[in-house]
Amino acid sequence: MPDTRQLRYFVALADHLHFAKAADELGIAQSALSVQVLKLEKEVGARLLNRNKRQPVSLTEVGRMVYEEATAALQHVTRVGQVGRLAARGQLGFVRVGSVASGVSSGLVNGMLKDFRSTHPDVVVELVGMDTPRQLEALAAGEIDLAILRPRRKYPSGLTATIIHTERLVVAIAEDHPLNSKVKLNVSDLANETFITPQLREDEGFSLTLERLAVSGGFSVAAEIRVQDFISALTMASAGYGLVLVPESMQFLMSRALRYRPVSGLEENVYLALARRSREYSPATHALLGSALANVKISANRA
Repeated sequence: MPDTRQLRYFVALADHLHFAKAADELGIAQSALSVQVLKLEKEVGARLLNRNKRQPVSLTEVGRMVYEEATAALQHVTRVGQVGRLAARGQLGFVRVGSVASGVSSGLVNGMLKDFRSTHPDVVVELVGMDTPRQLEALAAGEIDLAILRPRRKYPSGLTATIIHTERLVVAIAEDHPLNSKVKLNVSDLANETFITPQLREDEGFSLTLERLAVSGGFSVAAEIRVQDFISALTMASAGYGLVLVPESMQFLMSRALRYRPVSGLEENVYLALARRSREYSPATHALLGSALANVKISANRA
């Protein structure tokens, strides 16, 4: 099988059709060039060049066909090297990112991906909507590479996370709810109300937030309806089934059917974290992670 050196020497000679010029371009002796071309002809089993002292060197019919293939092969070899170097630097690759709904509604995901794309345009990023428990499972299993989720008191072994976003809580209330008659809402006004929380599979996240809210208002939660996600929670709230504690960035959702009210005494913020595996992530994932965390530091410094 011909090696890349033989192909490169033959292509240079075919480009110049002159042994001396091709040897000068390659930085080798004419005799070395002749030896390698002869070896290539032996590999092919046919003459590639018409050699005649009285006439210029020319390609045979087989030579023209081999030249086209050799040129393409060398370009491919060059591309392989380029791809390898770019991939090693995180400039090429594929990253799968999971996110909770408020990662999108807050503009966090948009800003993170836009900044990354400006410096890594050839990295393919896939965004997948998932709740926090599912993201933790998918991250541990290698189904996603990064996760934008609600922080947890403790993460599964092998996972780590960094807080990257903070915002305040408001309460979503149906337009015709009696509480909307109040000019100002206090925590104590929420006693005896039913709350809808967007989680089914765990006792963290907004259920804990709701418990702390009740304690600060001096009441016990009268009833709690758990649903799968914020869209379901807000849909039920708009129909009058209860109230929903939501990050303020979600105020654009169902704005005609709901009012989003700040609550005096509700001082607690909610957070988003960027989670990843402690080890074994690709250069492209490492690049996106670095970009996201760098922008968090820049934002914090500006604040």
